[in-house]
Amino acid sequence: MTNMAVANESAMKQDQLESDGSAAVLAVNNLSKSFEGRKVLDGISLGVDRGETLAVLGRSGTGKSVLLRLIIGLVKPDSGSVCIHGQDIAGLSLDQLAEFRKKMGFLFQHAALYDSLTVGENVAFPLDHHRREMARSEKLDRVRQLLAEVGMERDIDKMPSDISGGMQKRAGLARALVLEPEILLLDEPTAGLDPISSGEIDDLVLKLQREHRMASIVVTHDLHSAKTIANRLAILDKGNVVIEGSFEDLQQSSIEFVQQFLKQA
Repeated sequence: MTNMAVANESAMKQDQLESDGSAAVLAVNNLSKSFEGRKVLDGISLGVDRGETLAVLGRSGTGKSVLLRLIIGLVKPDSGSVCIHGQDIAGLSLDQLAEFRKKMGFLFQHAALYDSLTVGENVAFPLDHHRREMARSEKLDRVRQLLAEVGMERDIDKMPSDISGGMQKRAGLARALVLEPEILLLDEPTAGLDPISSGEIDDLVLKLQREHRMASIVVTHDLHSAKTIANRLAILDKGNVVIEGSFEDLQQSSIEFVQQFLKQA
């Protein structure tokens, strides 16, 4: 595919998203955000559907983490929209937003486990707050099932300080999935891990995606991880999407910034 064809295809996708937010499970339409007069995102449009993973890459300070914060409603956009099944979340009340957040699982960059809770209690935390009608035995069964899926069934009673960084990421993934979300957001899932542990997390994300078929967005600096787990990749620079497509599309691009990014990543 030529660069012109890639650009045209990307533009067509963005036009579709802008005209119909329901075209994807999660659609970001013409999204802009500034902080203290500095534009971080400048009218970007991206979408991801069920069973699909989109990796968002870029240098530090290009708005990747801001994008995730906008998606989960922690900050509001200056313009544009974040739509889930066609519903713009920007105008929702706090209670309505809380309901939409139940559709999302979030893996924080550093796993963000509670130090005072066991691994099992960390995974159960969202259930304790959002599924209070569930019996304790049901919650325990759900926690054990997910810990088994991430290979940590024997670690349910351990404290976060007693397990490795890679295992903390695994536990964080289990917690992100405990409410059976439609959307999975991953913030630097392999950051701080050695190559072996990073590969294990990539394999786990692929396995969970096959089994649960969520719409997933992963923000990462790790190009190897991105091309391993994502169907599509988008590179941000100066608040804009420079290119979006498969890894092969990126390799074939004649855009100088893209080629420099691939060499340095």
